[in-house]
Amino acid sequence: MATLSVNEIRTRAGVFCQKWADTDRENAEKQTFWNEFFEVFGRNRRQVATFEEPVKKIKGKYGSIDLFWPSKLIVEHKSAGQDLDKAKSQAYEYALGLINEGRENEVPRYIIVSDFKRIALHDLEPETKRSKDRLREGKPSVEFPLADLPKHLKPLLFMAGYQAAQVDPEDPANEDATKLMCALHDALEDAGTDKHELKRMLVRILFCNFADDTDIFPPDSLRNYLEERTTEDGSDLGPRLEKFFETLDTPQEKRSRNLDEALAPLPYVNGALFRERLPMADFNSKMRDALIQCTHFQWERISPAVFGSLFQSVMESRERRQIGAHYTSEENILKVINPLFLDDLKAEFAKVREDKSNQKTKRLNEFLDKLTKIKILDPACGCGNFLVIAYRELRLLELEALKEINQGGQREFTLDDVNRLSRVDVDQMHGIEIEEFPSLIAEVALWLVDHQMNQMVSEAFGQSYQRIPLRKNPKIKCGNALRIDWNDILPKTQCTYVIGNPPFVGGKLRKEEQKQDMEIVAKDVDSGGLLDYVCGWYLKAAEYIAGTKTTVAFVSTNSITHGEQVGVLWNHLFGRHQIKIHFGHRPFKWKSESRGKAQVTVVIIGFGSFDKADKRIYETDEGNHLNFFTLKNISPYLTEGQDFAINKRNKPICDVPEIAFGNQPIDGGHLLLSEEEAGEVTLKHPELKPIIRLYIGSQEFINGEVRFCIWLNDETTVLVKKYHFLQERVKRVKEFRLSSDRKATQELADQPWKFAFISHREKTFLLIPSVSSENRRYIPMGFMPPSVIASNLCLVVPDAKKYHFGVLSSEMHMDWMRTVAGRLESRYRYSNNMVYNNFPWPTVTESQENEIADLADRVLKARVEHQPPNGTKTLANLYHPLSMPSDLHKAHQKLDAAVDKAYRKEPFKTARERVEFLFKLHSEITEPMNALAAQKPKRKAKAKK
Repeated sequence: MATLSVNEIRTRAGVFCQKWADTDRENAEKQTFWNEFFEVFGRNRRQVATFEEPVKKIKGKYGSIDLFWPSKLIVEHKSAGQDLDKAKSQAYEYALGLINEGRENEVPRYIIVSDFKRIALHDLEPETKRSKDRLREGKPSVEFPLADLPKHLKPLLFMAGYQAAQVDPEDPANEDATKLMCALHDALEDAGTDKHELKRMLVRILFCNFADDTDIFPPDSLRNYLEERTTEDGSDLGPRLEKFFETLDTPQEKRSRNLDEALAPLPYVNGALFRERLPMADFNSKMRDALIQCTHFQWERISPAVFGSLFQSVMESRERRQIGAHYTSEENILKVINPLFLDDLKAEFAKVREDKSNQKTKRLNEFLDKLTKIKILDPACGCGNFLVIAYRELRLLELEALKEINQGGQREFTLDDVNRLSRVDVDQMHGIEIEEFPSLIAEVALWLVDHQMNQMVSEAFGQSYQRIPLRKNPKIKCGNALRIDWNDILPKTQCTYVIGNPPFVGGKLRKEEQKQDMEIVAKDVDSGGLLDYVCGWYLKAAEYIAGTKTTVAFVSTNSITHGEQVGVLWNHLFGRHQIKIHFGHRPFKWKSESRGKAQVTVVIIGFGSFDKADKRIYETDEGNHLNFFTLKNISPYLTEGQDFAINKRNKPICDVPEIAFGNQPIDGGHLLLSEEEAGEVTLKHPELKPIIRLYIGSQEFINGEVRFCIWLNDETTVLVKKYHFLQERVKRVKEFRLSSDRKATQELADQPWKFAFISHREKTFLLIPSVSSENRRYIPMGFMPPSVIASNLCLVVPDAKKYHFGVLSSEMHMDWMRTVAGRLESRYRYSNNMVYNNFPWPTVTESQENEIADLADRVLKARVEHQPPNGTKTLANLYHPLSMPSDLHKAHQKLDAAVDKAYRKEPFKTARERVEFLFKLHSEITEPMNALAAQKPKRKAKAKK
């Protein structure tokens, strides 16, 4: 018997399902049903199986198996809606009866139960002997509606003569797949395989494994070829594998008549994937085992969108490799493409689908034409995750539209009909990727998801639809996106959407080439040296889309919506390129699948060089529910506001006390003392107590830690000569400063006893930590006595009163801070020139000022009750969201209400309302200042080192 191709079987299955869709009576059509079911797989039922096979049951009575194929299959059939579990039990009883009759060799491996509407397959998986233990009842291996038969062919391919492979349980699939490929990579690398050849080899093997399991190849072609045609020591595997690849790149008509029968059924793939002749490694048994182990995996369970990024980790060094480290979840990708275009396309299709007029077909065809004209560019495509999901979603929309046009039709579709239906193709996807291996994976991943979509078309229209050999290619360019012209990949007049997840690289982590990239793209940006690497893609995209209707959506670190570089980036984009923000997703955790890998807080921003009416802000709440609201205009802080970002200021915009950094030693730690060291010094030399000062930074202030410093001034330097302890400390400071590469630090060695930067004044001051946890509702602040020296890791307001403490500790100021402050990882970084100096203070009456000061005092008193010596809690304990004492919480609530009321009588309902109000007030205060500042030339900021 000639074995049918899987594609032919799938085509027959589609026709079979359509024919039997409305049959439900067991006896009337049962035998015809199963005769035609066998024909789907190219089998003549009369030659292999019988109806009503008699068998003696366990209890001694005779029964009849509905359909019996010795050693292969028992079928039990019921009328529609009857209990399939009862039919299954009956089939198991018949199998046991065969054993009791001494017909053990006839016990089948498979049991199928059906009621016309459903099919359930039970695979008994015999090893070397069928026994009663193998016939314990269990859940079906697969169960599905009859209409889904084309989707579930693989476990039924034994009907056509294909040998089913036993598959080990997955644990879990994604990580297992990556580990297998890593093992193969390492084995090839250990054998000295050239890096370029190694990358190409892995991409081909990846494609072949997936093709083996998804009907591009006859099932298990690669696996069977390796196991049956190569020796166990692997010595002949290289030439054999080369022949396998060569066959895939050879059209059928050009193949040798004497080609190995195991290779002859392979399709001609084309697409340049197998064109390059690779020098093959000298395989050994370990390498052969690693390769064959890969072929045993169930690759059809891995989405091309997932394995694309998973296998990026394969090429990392073994020491740095983390399985899943580069995985981008589909959920997060959809957060980008849904608001950018997919939501609108789905809404448009829904309207056309509801059309009851005679124009519906015309409108559907126009919608299909629109889908074929969409062209997408990902200028940081990596392994193609975003392109794969975008392409899949376009194909799914196309399929729904095609089904809508053809619904209700009674005709059967020919293959030519189906070939003309689907027109969305992979050449609509374009990408730029700097690394060779990911760019190769991106191309292959798009081909494979295209194949998956073609399978769905086949199932929908009852004809096998393939695009093998490959006729069209995705356009993936291996190159530096910040150096090349994007128009060379996709002319901007043809581009519909730009999407992606540009690299997150902070200024201090940049390589030299990346620093040069930013110097090129940000050369015309005022203070461009402050920008993070991701901003380069925003600048390039803004230039690329100028004068077009192309829209862009990027995932970025939230640094582009917080802190100093917001004004640098967005004021340039607004002014130079007339960019408008169309939508944004407020900060959320960008999850990585790697174990122990820190989550990155990101935002998503969609923009274009034109305006649109329906602007949206999205938020993901704690329950992972996506919410949105509509705004008239979106500011770069992702709030309602103008196309403007605040810039750093050296002085406050309101009449309030000035703020300064704490005191910075630059001493190599030699002017600092632990609590134990300070105690020893003052015990031995009590007279030195005035210069051994409590030294407090953010960590000490919030967590109650204790440190001291040596605080000398011009008057007390005479003590250095008197005390050996001081002489040694000062000597080490001088040596440390002289060893610095910075000239300014070397000059400080002239006064080694002195802090490098001094802001301290001998008076009470307000201390504000420069870094605080994002989990706290309030940044803890507090007054310090003149004897305390504040470190440079906090800020000080020497002339602050309790009124100032009250406003700064309020929810109003915290909401402002959360919006404009920079971040250290995900923690808030409070700054003088962005947060404090730009904060719009309320205009208050004397009565309001006194009320706020009084309520601020209550907050301070509530804290004292819980801190040493009255209690044991630190400020970290007191301001933890789950352990804040009720009296402190109530004191803050009353203070919040008073400060809110100082701004306006109407209560603020949300943080968003407060922030939008504050930005409007900020504009009113600073408009005259900005006009004056615009007339002054600005200095370029130095690039980050």
